[in-house]
Amino acid sequence: MSENTEFEDPHNYEFDHIPRHRKRTQEMVPDDYIHMDEREEWERGTLTTSHYQEFLDDSKKNPLSQHGPRGPLHKIIKPEEMPWEDSPQGKIKWLLNEKMERDLGPTGAVNTDLYMQVIPPGGKSGKHRHMSEELVFVLDGEGYDLHWDPTAVMRDKVIWEWPKEPQKFLWETNDVIFIPTNTAHQHVNASEDRPARLLCCNARIYNHLGLGFNDLEQFENAPEFKE
Repeated sequence: MSENTEFEDPHNYEFDHIPRHRKRTQEMVPDDYIHMDEREEWERGTLTTSHYQEFLDDSKKNPLSQHGPRGPLHKIIKPEEMPWEDSPQGKIKWLLNEKMERDLGPTGAVNTDLYMQVIPPGGKSGKHRHMSEELVFVLDGEGYDLHWDPTAVMRDKVIWEWPKEPQKFLWETNDVIFIPTNTAHQHVNASEDRPARLLCCNARIYNHLGLGFNDLEQFENAPEFKE
C-alpha cells in the first residue's frame, strides 16, 4: 500500500497535526472503542507533596554536589576513630562506612566501605552473602576460603540457589581474595597460634541500588559471637 493512500478515520479525530501514516484506521481501532481524553485521567486526584523540594534541600546539604556546603572533608581517619564491632560475621574494625560519616563528617568517599576482620587462631568467620562484589586483602596470616557460588533460576521470580558443597581456596599474607556477586563465603584461619587479619572492601554503590549490604544475609554466625 502506498504511503500516500488516504485513510478513513471512523472516529473523526481532529488531530490534523498527526502524520497521515500514524492516524488510526478501521483495522487498528475496534468498533466498540471509546476514546477517553488522557488529560482528564491525569488531572484526577488531590494528593500533594514536596518531594522535589526535599531532593533540592538534600542536594544543598551534600558536600560533593556543585552547590553543597564548602568545608574541609574528613580525609584522614585515625585508628581511635575506627569502631570495633563483635558482629555475627566475627570481630571487625570499621575503617570507613556511610554510617561512620554521620559522626565523623563527610570524608568524600562515595563508593567504598572498608573493615578489617580479625579471626582468632584456629577460628573462622561467619558465613554470609551479599549482592556486592568484595575484595579481601590478607594483611597477616594463612588459611582458606569456602565459597558457594550461586546459580540464578528463573521461576515466578529469580531464585538464587547455592550448591551443598563449597569450593576451597587457600590464602596467605599479601594475597587478595575475590568474592563474586552473591557468593556465600566463609574465611577460615588455618594457624593454631596466631590470628589472621583481613582487609575487606565493598562497593557502596550497590547499597544505593537497594543491593549490597542492603541485601545482606547471614547463614552462620562466627563461633565467638554471642547474641
